This record gives sequence, C-alpha cells and structure tokens, in this order.
Amino acid sequence: MRPEFGGGSYGWGRGAARERPRATIKDVSLSRILRLFQPYWKMLAVILALALSSALIGLGPPLVMREIIDKAIPNRDKEFLIFMICLMVLLPLSSGLLGVLQNYLNTKVGQAVMRDLRHKLFHNLQRQSMSFFTNSRSGEVIQRITGDVQMVQSVVTTMVVQAITQIVIVVTTIGIMFMMDWRLSLIAVVILPVFILPVRKVASLRKQMRLETQRVRSEMTSHLNETFGVSGAMLTRIFGREERQQKIFTHLNQRSMDLELKLNLVGRWFNMFTNILGPLGSALIFAYGGFGAMSGTMTIGAIVAFTQYLGRLYNPISSLLNLHIEVGTALGIFQRIFEFQDMEPDVRDSPGARELPPVEGHIALERVSFFYQPEKAALRNISFSVEPGQLVALVGPSGAGKSTLIGLFARLYDPSEGKVLIDGYDVRDVTLRSLRQQIAFVTQESYLFHATVRENLLFAREDATQEEIEDACRKAYIHDLIQSFPDGYDTLVGERGHRLSGGERQRLAIARAILKNPRILILDEATSHLDSESEAYVQRALEELMKGRTTLVIAHRLSTILAADKILVMKKGRIIEQGTHHELLLKGGTYAGLYHTQFDLVSGE
Repeated sequence: MRPEFGGGSYGWGRGAARERPRATIKDVSLSRILRLFQPYWKMLAVILALALSSALIGLGPPLVMREIIDKAIPNRDKEFLIFMICLMVLLPLSSGLLGVLQNYLNTKVGQAVMRDLRHKLFHNLQRQSMSFFTNSRSGEVIQRITGDVQMVQSVVTTMVVQAITQIVIVVTTIGIMFMMDWRLSLIAVVILPVFILPVRKVASLRKQMRLETQRVRSEMTSHLNETFGVSGAMLTRIFGREERQQKIFTHLNQRSMDLELKLNLVGRWFNMFTNILGPLGSALIFAYGGFGAMSGTMTIGAIVAFTQYLGRLYNPISSLLNLHIEVGTALGIFQRIFEFQDMEPDVRDSPGARELPPVEGHIALERVSFFYQPEKAALRNISFSVEPGQLVALVGPSGAGKSTLIGLFARLYDPSEGKVLIDGYDVRDVTLRSLRQQIAFVTQESYLFHATVRENLLFAREDATQEEIEDACRKAYIHDLIQSFPDGYDTLVGERGHRLSGGERQRLAIARAILKNPRILILDEATSHLDSESEAYVQRALEELMKGRTTLVIAHRLSTILAADKILVMKKGRIIEQGTHHELLLKGGTYAGLYHTQFDLVSGE
C-alpha cells in the first residue's frame, strides 16, 4: 500500500528535482509493435485462415463474369447463365459472412492489445518514484496513457489483420492473373515500383509531424488540467487572469489545428498519387488487351475478368502502401508510449529485498546526504536517531531540507550517500510495500479523492469494517460531523475534498492515518493554515494519532512542538542544533532566536 501523503504539500519536489529516468529510444522497431500481438497468435491464425478463404472465394466473380460473357450469352445457354448468376450472388455473400467473423476477431485482438498497452503503461507509471511526478506535468502523463494510446488504436486494430488480408489477396490475385495471361500480368505489375518508392519519405515526414502534434496536445492537456482544476480555477479568478489563460489555450489550440492540417495534407497528396494506380493499370490493360481482342488472340470476357482482377490487385496494394504510411506515422506515437513504458524507477525493490516485519519504531540516519543536482546538496551528512514512541520535530527556514529528509523514510526517493534505518533494517533492503505499510503521512493540505467519505478512508485499508472506520473517525473528532451529512459516510467530498473545510479535510486525513495504524507517523505541519477552532480539533485528533507511535513533525509554529522529545534545527541541508525545547533555549542559538521572534510577534499583536 502506498503511503498517505497530501497532494497539497509539494515538499518532495525540492529533493526530487533530479533528472528523471528516461527510456533511450532512438527509434521504434516494427518487430516490437508486432510482439504486442504475440499472446493472441491463435486468434491471428484463425483470422489468417478466414482471410485466405475469403480471398479464394473472391477470385470467383471475375471468372464467373468471363464465363457469362464468353460462353453463357453467346451460346444462349439459359441454365448455365442462371447457375452463373446464382454464383455471382452466393460468392460475395459467402465472402461477406466470413468477413463479418474476421472483423469481429480482428476487433477483439486489436482491443485486447490496446488494453494490454494501457495496463502496462499504467503499471509502470505506478512504479515511478516521486521524482518522476514532481518533474512531470500531470497533463503530459494523462495524454500519454489516454490520448497517445488512442492515436495508435486504428493502427493496432487494423495493422496485422489488414496486412495479412491484403497480402493474401495480392498473392492469390497475382497467381491467377499469371495463369490467365503472363504478358498482361507483367504490364499490371511493372508500374508498382513507381508508387512504392515515395512511401519511405512520406512515412518519415508524417512521423515527425505526428510527434510534434502530440507534444502540443500534451501541453494543451496540461494547461486544461491546471486551469480547470479547483485550485487553478480559483487562482485564475482571484487574480483575474482569465484572459491570459485564454490566450495560452488559443495559441496551443491553433498550433494543434495547423499541425493536423499539414499532416492531413501530406496524406491526401499521397492518396491522390496512389489513386492513379488503378486507372493507369486499366488503361494499359485495355490498350494491350484491346488490340489482342481485335486480332482474335483474346476474348472480351477475358479482358473484363482481367480488369476485375486489377481492382483486386491495386486496391490491396494501395491499402498496404497507406498502411505503411500510417504505421510510420504511428511509430512516433509508439516512441512516446514506449518511452514511459520503458522508464525504470529510481526507487524500487532491490534484488532479494525481504519483507519488513512489524517494527517498534526505532529510526536512524547515518551520514545521509542527498543531491538533487550534482553541485548542490539538499541534505549533507545528516545523522540522528529516534527511539520508539518519541516525538521529534524538524524546524528551520524554507529550503533547509526538512521535507526532503522525511521523504527518505518511506523511500519516496533514496539518499545519495549514507543509510536510513528502521529497527536496524536499511530501508533499501526491504520491500517498498512492507515499508510503506508501517508509515503514514499527514500534510498541510492532505489530498482527498473525488469520492465518498468511506472510499477515501478505505484507501488506507481496504478490509476495514464499518466499526473500525467509525472508531477511527471518533478518534479524529469527525464522526459526528459525518453523521450529520444527509448521506453520512456515503457523502461525496468533491475534487480534492473541496466540499469540506480545511479543518474537516485534515481530520478526515487523520482518521485515514489512524485506520492505517502505522508505527511511524510523519506530520508536515498539519495544523498550519487553520483557524483557531479547527486547529483545536485537529490538535486533539493528532494527539490521539501520535499515542504510542514514533512521530516526526515538520514544525513552522514552534508552539506546537514544545513537548517534543527532540528538536532538530536544520539550515542549508544540515542539522545545526538538536535538543529539547529547554535545552535549545538555554543555548541561545538559532532555535532560541526563532522562538523569541515568533512569540514576540504574537505578543506584539
């Protein structure tokens, strides 16, 4: 189970700003895309059999037409004519029925591949550490898992099956054409290289244009998420920046439109070029075959049948050329998808990692340093220990490294140097799941999902009973409030919990942490930004939560940590003072200065 950390406190970003891991994909091979279909080879075999059967049946109508023109009508053979007419209807009908089944299996395989692709992408994104998310815009992530995957859907659902079908049709058609007349067949195929040569260039051009289009769409999705999220919408209105946000969207929207127009234009020019294939081939056949018919070396029925086969030859070849273009275009999108799919998390279970047993709560850092840039340390040579059940406070100015430090315990990222120990276990030697099951976070603005109160609580522990949920809420002093809602525990809290007040959200987050029952608790100034009444409720709830647990607190208001067992004063990534409140006051150092400054301001008010 992943740890509870608030969406509103983005302290992890400072320590996580290192370059996120990226897949090094220079290009995407077609073989890798084809491997997506490997689990469904049996269905593909059936599709191939259906395509072959349909293609063979499709060879019949031109031959039937030849027999009608050259034999049935000239010989006035009514029975043979009726038989041939029946075949003209039955053959396409049979081919159509096979096509329906083939299309169903085709769609099933394609959708299964899309499902697998989305699943793998989501799974790998779930494995990434916080450094990835603090360096990514959420819109970009969403665009890749939805928009990008959607863009390749038509290619995935048609590529393999259409390629198989069209190749079967081409091979069988060329075979029967050469059986009929090898000279006409040579004329029919000699013009093909003229149409095949431009394919590579067009595919490369469309690939680059599609990459740029998807990049712009990612920016647009990110802008929409930021603008129309509750916090973004509120900020836009408070500062009256609607016009600015509109201008940014208008620019991105226009850019997306221009790129799509260029992409479409390239495709249309190529389609126009390939559409000449059929008429040109037919003209050559009629020119050669017409003179043959005049001289008596070829029948009119044979010429008509041959031109019918030209359609069966050129249309599939045109489809294959267009498919090659579409695949080339889609390679750019696959590159974006595989880039995220291939990323290795910088925080993961080490080989041979074992389960962390239930801990007492002894934690220690041994000479820990953390660099988010090579030339600048967020933490430098930090060492301290905390006994089970103790309350330890971290104080210091913004940028001192407090949030970076507490993120190390749940392995939101790993130290560059040194060790983080829990009950003597190096956190890198135990599984992430077993480690995070024993740690809970409550932050300044704890995140709530757009779901019911109950669903938000069950996020901590899915198997919790209603009695356990209510007990946790009573300890967090929020049960009575929830019961007063018309829908009780089934009340929707709104996006990010904005239907609740700040104090109510905090108490609900505390109830969630109580339900998780962690041995180690991390509080990132959970009472800041609250009014006096809400703070009183939250403080009482926190006292219940901290009972018997090892607790680390990031404190900005020193009045909340006077009873801490140990206070660590941080500055520029180092611990410069440590001790109890009274010990630090007697030293007259940085802590004493901070304390007197805060309380002088309070008394002055």
